[in-house]
Amino acid sequence: MFFVDPAGDDSGPGTIERPFATLDRARSAAAPGTVVTLRAGTYRLTEPFRLSAADSGVVYQAYGYGTAVQEEVVISGGRRITGWSRGEDGVCQAEVPGLATRQLYVSGRRAARASTALDHRLTRTETGYVIDDPAPGAWQGEVEFVYRGAYPWSEGRCQASRISGDERSTTVTMAQPAFGWAARLYQSVISWDGPGAGESNGADAPTSAENSPAFLTEGTFALSGAVLHYLPLPGEDLDDVVAPVLETLLHARDVHDVAFRGITFAEATWLRPSAPEGFLHYHGNGYYDGGALQTVTFAEGQGQVTVPGDAATMPGNVIFENASRVTLEGCRFTRLGAVALEFRGDGADNVLRDSVVDEVSGGGVVIGSGARRHRLENNHVHHVGRDYHGSPAVLLSGTRDTVVSHNQVNDVPHAGIVVYEGRGAQVLDNLVHDTMLVLADGGGIYLSGSQGDSYAGGALIRGNVVRDTITPYNFGLYTDYGAAWVTVQGNVVHRADNPVVLNVSPPMEHVAFIGNFWDADPGEPPAGVTLLDNTTLPKGAFDDDPTVAAIVACAGLAAPR
Repeated sequence: MFFVDPAGDDSGPGTIERPFATLDRARSAAAPGTVVTLRAGTYRLTEPFRLSAADSGVVYQAYGYGTAVQEEVVISGGRRITGWSRGEDGVCQAEVPGLATRQLYVSGRRAARASTALDHRLTRTETGYVIDDPAPGAWQGEVEFVYRGAYPWSEGRCQASRISGDERSTTVTMAQPAFGWAARLYQSVISWDGPGAGESNGADAPTSAENSPAFLTEGTFALSGAVLHYLPLPGEDLDDVVAPVLETLLHARDVHDVAFRGITFAEATWLRPSAPEGFLHYHGNGYYDGGALQTVTFAEGQGQVTVPGDAATMPGNVIFENASRVTLEGCRFTRLGAVALEFRGDGADNVLRDSVVDEVSGGGVVIGSGARRHRLENNHVHHVGRDYHGSPAVLLSGTRDTVVSHNQVNDVPHAGIVVYEGRGAQVLDNLVHDTMLVLADGGGIYLSGSQGDSYAGGALIRGNVVRDTITPYNFGLYTDYGAAWVTVQGNVVHRADNPVVLNVSPPMEHVAFIGNFWDADPGEPPAGVTLLDNTTLPKGAFDDDPTVAAIVACAGLAAPR
């Protein structure tokens, strides 16, 4: 066993009396079967902590893990910000040469980037916009335009490269290639009668602008060149201000039989959206990065959207790549700027258990293509997608035999649990509530594509409670876009725009809804969809039904092991 303490000494033997100071020193000393015990404190990294196959078989855990004397251990990629001066307007400034970040935390609280609504009259040009107002000509800093609802499920971001004006108007030149990409990506045609009909382009209507000192309100910040601007809340001190700097905290590649227990991973950022390529979000954690675009036609030819031929994906701040038999237990992933935790590549039998994922700018947990038999058990994933509002709490993409069970997912700006095409996913006994808080066209639990080649080998969605799915055009439990070989059984779905959907494009095949409880009749099923023994309850009757009560009692978090 080795011990590590932020106040230790890497030249020592790593004993409890004379601990190491850094994780890197402990990693180099640890052989398979070693337990590395971390004493209380914050371990501030200046570069990612990396593990390779040679580092397999080691446990990293907080001192006293699982006992009443467990110590608080934080692995941080943040930089302390000091040297503040306050101006007459109350705005505090700090010189931060070389700092690149998109997030700021004050005494552990997330400070939002300063922003303003773009409710001006503006006209899109080939290079940017003309705003029918001279006031924006005074905006300073690296201003970023946000396109909320570019598609109902999308929110893009592009940098402004130059802002100038005269006494009548403001001219905004947007960064390329992002602006040109946005104009090509966010094109849609709706031919049916009703709202949204006609041709539209999401690049026509940016909804807000961020990151200028001109936008500051209490509790917000802007980074302009080498100066950080922050307007404190009343009575707030600036003794503990942290800006995330690293984009990766931990990258473990080709490891096996590794465990992390009782450790908090905190304060990392993701800088891609600040680049000239921007962040042209499409769906989930996916975004357009140049390359081919495709036109997708739906609703029997009445709708048409442009989509990336091969979307890029937001990375994890903590990454396990081609890793097997990794256990993350009793950990916390917080104050992170991309996806909190990503399992990437060809790995098997990894587990996230009894952990918390919160205050994350992007997605919560991603299990990617090639993953086999991963398990997410008894975790609380909430307040994710804080900056990138299309990001889901949990995303499975191309996985095989993944189990997502007894988790609580809440306060998410779009979908809660997302399952893209794969095989044998099981989403069991989860509590999912207060999803779809910002964007539209999604669900508390969302599936798309084929999930196998038989009911026995397909997806099973059972025993979940899905409620309070907020924004319009949503389905509490949404089987979409050619979903196939899916069993939806024994779930409770209520307080959504619609509990489920039966008619999608492309149509579902071999999807069975059995023994569910919901608060609205979904209608007659089309070919390929089976409804059996489902119950439609009045909206106020869910608390009184004993079968519903049993499902509710079982769903969500259980006592940690």
